[in-house]
Amino acid sequence: MPHLHPRAAAQESIFARMSRLAAQRGAVNLGQGFPSAAPPAFLLDAARGALGRFDQYAPPAGLAALRDALGADLGVDGADVTVTCGATEALHLLTLALAGPGDEVLMLEPVFDVYLPQVALAGATGVTVPMTLDPARGWQFDLGALAAAVTPRTRALLLNSPFNPTGTVFTDEELAGIVALARQHDLWIVSDEVYDELYFGARPTPLRTLAPERTFTVGSAGKRLEATGWRVGWIVSPPGLTPGVLGLRQVTSFSAPAPLQAAVAAALPVARESGFYAELRAGYAARMTLLASGLRDLGATVFEPRGTYFLTALHPHWTADSLLESGVAVIPGEAFYARHAAPAGLTRWAFCKSGAEVDLALDCMRAQTVPGR
Repeated sequence: MPHLHPRAAAQESIFARMSRLAAQRGAVNLGQGFPSAAPPAFLLDAARGALGRFDQYAPPAGLAALRDALGADLGVDGADVTVTCGATEALHLLTLALAGPGDEVLMLEPVFDVYLPQVALAGATGVTVPMTLDPARGWQFDLGALAAAVTPRTRALLLNSPFNPTGTVFTDEELAGIVALARQHDLWIVSDEVYDELYFGARPTPLRTLAPERTFTVGSAGKRLEATGWRVGWIVSPPGLTPGVLGLRQVTSFSAPAPLQAAVAAALPVARESGFYAELRAGYAARMTLLASGLRDLGATVFEPRGTYFLTALHPHWTADSLLESGVAVIPGEAFYARHAAPAGLTRWAFCKSGAEVDLALDCMRAQTVPGR
């Protein structure tokens, strides 16, 4: 019998695994980052209105209405926007477009789990530069270490801000240093900004505003509009480069679901004008505080994020398996490390769940805590 190629070896994502185990064991799922809340009513109403009207193939670049809506919302030309089946496909297309055999793509570690496999599928090599975790100062980014990792084979920098899993939002000074490095070595920048509306404090600066000639921005309606299952993402390309991305786009999934594209197009201006994003951030901030306070009371060192809906924590005796036994599913820190060792006792927690779920998770953990153990 013929064999599947080694790249097809079965590997269940840690996020799918923890969600599966949470469902099987009745645990509170603070692992995989999908919200508990339903999407906003204005988005659902727009989707109902789109059914029966937008039911056939959309153009590979996306519905014109959505490209225009994204252009208006992001401050770019809609002609530079390509709509994809979620941000995961957007990242896949960009690795195929920017790198190939013999090339390197530079990224930071901890690293989201699809980055390295996607680079490998393109035939290139992913190179990771570790961030450091200081118990007092939190997650630290070293531009010098990033610069030292650049080689003649480096083709692109792949960055995530707000950063999953650390919650880091790069400062303007750090972004300026990254842009200077990219220009010095003539590198592409892929800026994964799916959490662009999920921040606490100052609004993150989009990298494309600092280096529009070399930055590809990846975005996601799923994160902004609490509809992660809709799989509507996008790429903003440097001016004039969209046709190159489209050449690959039409031989992957061809087009994202047309009625959902139409719904997102209608919802984007409503979300902006109604203050939906501000309310979303306020709700997440309250649940972040609730979770962080409870984890600290249980003895963990907690690193509150500046963006995303995740926080990280250190506890010398906690593992994802032991927490699952107590009734709470989280993501182990080592899931975000491939080239370097994860900090001991590191876990990632999603607070995009309801306040009741966060309370229940903390109650489950308290019930398993025995004095003196």
